[in-house]
Amino acid sequence: MPEFFDFLLTPMQYPFMVRGLLAAVLVGLLCGIVGCFVVLRGMAFFGDAMSHSILPGIAVGYLIGGGARAPLFWCAMATAVVVSLSIGAVTKSGRLKEDTAIGIIFAGMFALGVALISMGRSYSLDLVHFLFGDVLGVAWPDLALTAGFGLTVLAILLLFYKEFLVVSFDDTLARTLRLPSTALYYILLVLIAVTIVASIQTVGVALILAMLVTPPATAYLLTRRLPVMMALSAGLGALAGIVGLYLSYYAGFASGAAIVLVCTALFLVTLLATSVRRGRG
Repeated sequence: MPEFFDFLLTPMQYPFMVRGLLAAVLVGLLCGIVGCFVVLRGMAFFGDAMSHSILPGIAVGYLIGGGARAPLFWCAMATAVVVSLSIGAVTKSGRLKEDTAIGIIFAGMFALGVALISMGRSYSLDLVHFLFGDVLGVAWPDLALTAGFGLTVLAILLLFYKEFLVVSFDDTLARTLRLPSTALYYILLVLIAVTIVASIQTVGVALILAMLVTPPATAYLLTRRLPVMMALSAGLGALAGIVGLYLSYYAGFASGAAIVLVCTALFLVTLLATSVRRGRG
């Protein structure tokens, strides 16, 4: 038993591990809840596109601030909001399907980001942690920003919970009830975009989609009730953050990758367990 407590407490003697653990839990909770709507509405491609489309904002933030965290964050946030609204506008124009609009904007923005990043050697190296995550490099101001935006996103979801519930399961019913489905669609796009930017330092551009999709998909295997699904997804996301961070510390590999691998393992175990249970039933 003492060995177990030593196992848990030894990493926590380092302040960067404490901050990293808090960030991983916050991101796990936030992505787990917001990701339920991503899964239910079939918006995984949008989440992937958004995570890559903020690269120009990160690049511009670097040019403005010389590597300072604040300009990077705010430029990425502004880019994410503009891109999400642009995708919504192109989609709602009715001239292109949603996946086509997402693909066009995603490809253009990602190419612009790559072009800007490739302009300098040190520039490319400095931005690597945004691609693959740097949860152990999270500072208290970064944590405060993540918590602030995360709480704002969750408050808006709570405020419009019933409306999002109806729109997610039955868009025809939403129009019958005269709900502002278009406005709700734009709000949801922005909330997903904000969630991605708030979480980007923890798992990185390359892995954020897994945090948005895998915990909700795991929860979906266990329940069809949205409140239960959101609670399970948030818990699974937070658990993956904690276990992944410890795995990263003791196994010595990238923290973002460790968190995502734990998410994937939880999904595979749940899939196997539910398949066996159904087979016996």
